[in-house]
Amino acid sequence: MKRSLLPAALLLPLALLASACTTASVADSASNSDGKGSLVLNVGDQKGGSEAVLRAAGELDDLGYRIKWSTFASGPPLLEAVNAKAVDIGSVGNTPPVFAAGANSKITVVAATHGDSAGETILVPSDSPLRKPEDLKGRTVAVAQGSSAHFQLIASLKRAGLSLADVKVTLLQPADALAAFTSGKVDAWAVWDPYTSQVLQSGKGRVLTDGRGVVNGLGFQVASPSALADKEKAAAIGDLIERLRRAQDWVYKHPEAWAKVWAKETGLPYEVALAAVKRSNGTRIPVALDQAAIDSEQKIADTFAELGLIPRRFEFADYVDARFDKNLPPSTTPARLYGKGNS
Repeated sequence: MKRSLLPAALLLPLALLASACTTASVADSASNSDGKGSLVLNVGDQKGGSEAVLRAAGELDDLGYRIKWSTFASGPPLLEAVNAKAVDIGSVGNTPPVFAAGANSKITVVAATHGDSAGETILVPSDSPLRKPEDLKGRTVAVAQGSSAHFQLIASLKRAGLSLADVKVTLLQPADALAAFTSGKVDAWAVWDPYTSQVLQSGKGRVLTDGRGVVNGLGFQVASPSALADKEKAAAIGDLIERLRRAQDWVYKHPEAWAKVWAKETGLPYEVALAAVKRSNGTRIPVALDQAAIDSEQKIADTFAELGLIPRRFEFADYVDARFDKNLPPSTTPARLYGKGNS
């Protein structure tokens, strides 16, 4: 079946966003005015991530320490750097910590957010004959291994009475998956925002199903145990987490302002960035690392272990340190959605 391609001008920003080297490209801010003192906190980041939002929200002012930023293409390589002690802390989705812990990596989950899962989707081309998840049987689906979309695909198939064995899974990172999707080489693409918003805004794809009611919508800050064992670094990590929480509140209250910054940082069109902010990025709320969060992640871990996608079973609770929780709402607290009248 012939499928319309996304315009090249719209593909480029996403390709650039997705094709960053999986090894860190380091942007060293230790020499700028962001912080004072001799302590350097090594922070892992993704394009348009923590550094951008902290700066936009004014939360990089008056730091008592300096930050050295390292940029990664996705969560899994970021956690590899945490395990190697090259990074002290970084932000990832709900699935990379499971793969890292399953591989015996030295990581500790120290903070959580809960957001709307509408941006976690299985996309199909606009002219696709597929109308419901059950229609995926025998079809080819692209997904990034170890990503939040990986579990979302498994859970969505299960709800439809299918398993991974019922579809042809093609493991592709977003840049390659995007090319495969737009050229008709795969029938569907399990992915997350802003890729979801990019495809939908182009009018060349539609949502077959999304993550609402299927995935937990959690995101995490993950730290190195060695950094947490250092009193000064642990204090800096706690301070950074608080700044990120305030920055997330700022994003919710200023979606247009953040969308402008995010678009500039990533090369996404403003309309796409704003759509992604309102669909998922701006809905996140800081939540507690409580038993419900641990149980939800344990379910993901057990699922991947049963499928043989991680090498061992483990207790997710062994990789959690809730010392930085401060009167936070439960992890099951509904995400902050943008309704009519929100600016």
